[in-house]
Amino acid sequence: MKEFDRQLHERVRRAEKVLTTYLPKEEEASFCLNVVQAMNYSVLSGGKRLRPVLMESSFELFHGENRDLLHPFMAAIEMIHTYSLVHDDLPAMDNDLYRRGRKTTHAVYGAGMATLAGDGLLNFAFETALLSFAAAGNSAETECVISALRILADKAGIYGMVGGQGADLHAEHDQALLADEKQAEETLLYIHEHKTAAMIESSLMIGALLAGATKEQVDSMEQVGSKVGLAFQMQDDILDITGNEKTLGKPIGSDEKNEKLTCVSLYGLSASEKKVKKLSDDAAALLMEQGAEKDSFLIDLIHFLIARQK
Repeated sequence: MKEFDRQLHERVRRAEKVLTTYLPKEEEASFCLNVVQAMNYSVLSGGKRLRPVLMESSFELFHGENRDLLHPFMAAIEMIHTYSLVHDDLPAMDNDLYRRGRKTTHAVYGAGMATLAGDGLLNFAFETALLSFAAAGNSAETECVISALRILADKAGIYGMVGGQGADLHAEHDQALLADEKQAEETLLYIHEHKTAAMIESSLMIGALLAGATKEQVDSMEQVGSKVGLAFQMQDDILDITGNEKTLGKPIGSDEKNEKLTCVSLYGLSASEKKVKKLSDDAAALLMEQGAEKDSFLIDLIHFLIARQK
């Protein structure tokens, strides 16, 4: 096993361990057991755990020490990401029946319970993040937790991920938008920047912030996250055309079926692949400015993301 693969496996394992520590306990659920089961089914359906892995890696880049401060946010950001997928798969949105090789939450529990599971995960994420206050050893760390909560709320909300999802839904049914290339490009950038990149920005910013990074360093990590997020979503668009359904663990061609605006529909396949590479190279360059080594895990991870097949 290559060193990067070994490190990735270990970091994903750590993220999984952190996540399971903070999930709601089914034995304590009582009358809300069905909701809790749907929440846990959704979170434990596998996945890359990219956001908590990025958060931890950013924390390490800036030599963070208090991991008890970090862990609740690692769990929280994965819960928020999972809630967004649960809602994205609903019949009213993409109506997907499989994700990560398993039936989606609404396919197992019904649309109503899946909606509640997503709602529960979003709220429980902030309950979990608030636990970081107990780990703050001084007033400076307390202020960092407050700032991290602001970032998490902002990037997940109407000016972040939710706003991007709303623009995506609107674009599906706006044929005039698709006919105007300039407007279509601006809309696509907004969708990708907010729907996907916002939470990746949040991961890198919060990791740096909780490690004690300066405002300038946190701002730089936001730029890295923007480029990584855009590249990641563009690669998703590419895989929806070129990917293997068995490898991806979900149906391909759903973007075209739902008449979604994507980088492939706008730029074509070859140009999209070039854009992904440039964004990834630019992100790596910014990370090296912040002290990351050229062969560091974080930079290797960025290049891995653009070469992925799932």
